[in-house]
Amino acid sequence: MKKLVALVALVTLTSPLWAATQTVTLSVPDMNCAACPITVKKALTKVSGVSKTEVNLDRREAKVTFDDAKTSVDALRLATKDAGYPATLVGAVK
Repeated sequence: MKKLVALVALVTLTSPLWAATQTVTLSVPDMNCAACPITVKKALTKVSGVSKTEVNLDRREAKVTFDDAKTSVDALRLATKDAGYPATLVGAVK
C-alpha cells in the first residue's frame, strides 16, 4: 500500500494538474512560396504533443493545436525557426 501511495504522489508531483489542449496562431512572415507551408507543417507536426496544424500561405500563419503538458509555444516557435521560418505568437493562448 505504501508503494502505491508513493507512486500516486510521484505522478501527481511530476504531471501538470491542469494540462489542457491549447490552440495558438503563429505568424510566419517568411513563408513566400508553395513549398513553405509544407515545410512549416512538417516541422510543427514533429513536435511531441501537437495534434493538429493548419498552415495558411496567404495569411502567413500557422494554427497549431497541442497538449500543453507535452509541449509549449516556445517549442513550436523553435521548431519553425529550426526549419528556417521564425515565428511569433499572434494574440493570447486559447
